[in-house]
Amino acid sequence: MNIYVYPTDPDWYRFLAAQPTLDEVNFWRPGGEQGFRQLTPGELLLFRLRKPDNVIAGGGFFVHFSFAPLFKAWEAFGNKNGTSSYDQFLRLIAKHKGLSHRPELAATARIGCIILAAPFFLPREHWIAVPDDYPMHSPQGYRYDASYGSGRALFDQVTALLQQQPAVGQRTVSTFAEPRRLDVWGEMALVRRRLHQGAFRLIIADNYEHRCAVTGERTLPVLEAAHIVPVSRGGQHRPDNGLLLRSDIHTLFDLGYVTITKNAEFRVSNSLTSEWQNGKVYYALQSTKIRLPSNTENRPSGEFLEWHNDTVFRG
Repeated sequence: MNIYVYPTDPDWYRFLAAQPTLDEVNFWRPGGEQGFRQLTPGELLLFRLRKPDNVIAGGGFFVHFSFAPLFKAWEAFGNKNGTSSYDQFLRLIAKHKGLSHRPELAATARIGCIILAAPFFLPREHWIAVPDDYPMHSPQGYRYDASYGSGRALFDQVTALLQQQPAVGQRTVSTFAEPRRLDVWGEMALVRRRLHQGAFRLIIADNYEHRCAVTGERTLPVLEAAHIVPVSRGGQHRPDNGLLLRSDIHTLFDLGYVTITKNAEFRVSNSLTSEWQNGKVYYALQSTKIRLPSNTENRPSGEFLEWHNDTVFRG
């Protein structure tokens, strides 16, 4: 298992540390060009505050990395981006991109989104010293192997703090991914937590390559991550419970006027004509095969699609 210690903007840290509860955060990078491959899902990213503090003051568990336009990052995470308003977020990114004179131009600019689940913010008395071998002058972070040396020491310090009772800071230990040891391999790992709303939105967009599953539409502002089984009815933010749909088709899907069979065929209800005397554009798509993610694990569950057919679709 790896741990990545990353320089962290103090204003971003202070804003989020003041929030009473957080299930996820967007640890964004303004450049929007360089990917993030230093961690795999479930591994730990730690926040290193810059000078004068120069300490590790919290962290979170890596879920996914995605490039997203600023407006989509705000739509997905809101103030979990580390600002209280979209206007403030827009101006902050514009400043980083040298667009302070025209902040509106930053709205469609890409940023890198490092999505973290179960973030934690340590009270000052529990801040951790940065390891001696950490490259202080590097603008990027530094990866440690948690099985030995400085990485092992960091892993032990952090997990000890997260297991403390009573809670560390404002978060109870049940909020965090529980550390465990894998006896077979003698390695350390972290139990993966379920996705949350922001991560779900960006992961579904990436899985469908930013195209509507039904129409192939690429215009990102009108594409939405749809749940097959709604959260209000027991569905989860899982890749196999998601579809990327154009906003009008998403609405019709949620209302049961359209569905997708377990064989990945698009179906339109007769109720669309009988109730609204319209819908030719949708009937033209009747029985077409939808686009599916290339990774079979991310494709919609047949069980969930059958549930939508049987429970929501108007037939």
